[in-house]
Amino acid sequence: MEITEFVETLRLDGGLLADAAQEAGPDAAIPACPEWRMRDLVVHVGRVHRWATEIVTQGLQEPIRPAEAPELTDDELVPWLREGHHQLVLALHGAPRDLAAWTLLPADAPLAFWARRQAHETSVHRVDAQQAAAASLTPLPSAFAADGVDELLTGIHSLERSKLRTDVPRTVRVRATNVPGADWTVHLSDAPPRAIRTAPASGAPVNEPPADAKPADCTIEAPAEELYLALWNRLPWDALTVTGEQALAELWREKGGI
Repeated sequence: MEITEFVETLRLDGGLLADAAQEAGPDAAIPACPEWRMRDLVVHVGRVHRWATEIVTQGLQEPIRPAEAPELTDDELVPWLREGHHQLVLALHGAPRDLAAWTLLPADAPLAFWARRQAHETSVHRVDAQQAAAASLTPLPSAFAADGVDELLTGIHSLERSKLRTDVPRTVRVRATNVPGADWTVHLSDAPPRAIRTAPASGAPVNEPPADAKPADCTIEAPAEELYLALWNRLPWDALTVTGEQALAELWREKGGI
């Protein structure tokens, strides 16, 4: 996906998040984060948006902590969220393509990293807000959802903080059934997971692994949007098809939260 596509998704989902927060009210419970109310979600997203904006606009070379939110009344929460979101969109639109800045994960192009990371951050929390408001979820484009699965598997879960560990090495195949090439093999061990895209043989059916590939111990597959939201623990796994070692899927459900 292009940087402009990520920024446009960020723009749209940020607006939908704020709309849902306004509709639900500050005391609405967040289903995926039981300890949170809507005000907690709004403050979190507002802080993250301002944090990313500062890194991008100032070209910071070292990590910083998100600034604390100001004291806000309930009526001030959503306008404050909208303002921070707007400034982030402007920052990403206006940043140079060769931006030099710190990134949370290794990245050759910091601007592309921040556009992608903030688009997915905002989309996942937009789902939180819509669920809290008991609203229908706005559909995600399949390509964007598949990209989010890729970021989660190859990026977020590669960090030391990932709790997806096994005493005995195991492999999990993760496949988006409706997006060509959206197919990963995740290697689990006592170290952080290592995910690689499965490369099909020339002429092989879409999303089929090489003929000489060792079968995964567990396969998890579904259309991209369902896969994305379930792996982020925003939807139940009912829509996913799991074959092989069910214990690995259970491990993911229990330990895969971010």
